[in-house]
Amino acid sequence: MQPGTEFPARTFRVTRADLVRYAGASGDFNPIHWSDRQAIAVGLPGVIAHGMLTMGLAGQAVASWVGGTASIVEFSTRFANPVVVPDDDKGTEIVVTGVVKKVLEDGLVQIDVSATCQGEKALGAAKALVRKQ
Repeated sequence: MQPGTEFPARTFRVTRADLVRYAGASGDFNPIHWSDRQAIAVGLPGVIAHGMLTMGLAGQAVASWVGGTASIVEFSTRFANPVVVPDDDKGTEIVVTGVVKKVLEDGLVQIDVSATCQGEKALGAAKALVRKQ
């Protein structure tokens, strides 16, 4: 891995059914993740995906690029924009890309990660620090 190396984009489809499954697994039953009425009442455009679900999908992409989760030393991000999930069978797509930012002397590699939905940035300042294989 050299600076500038780009990883292939990973696309993840997220549906309302996925949000239900994630809520059950995480225990996060906030109604903004399943009720359009509640989401709109608090100023959102509709039901949104859990931020940690979006972050987890980005982490899954990084793991696939670097040979597994054991190589990931650190992963951080900020939530930039909500991922709106329509109430249909198609849902929405989150596209995750990454590029090697720098290779450190201690054998670690910094990857700048991007996650977008409908052309809008979903995660901001996303970075992964991974151990070189």
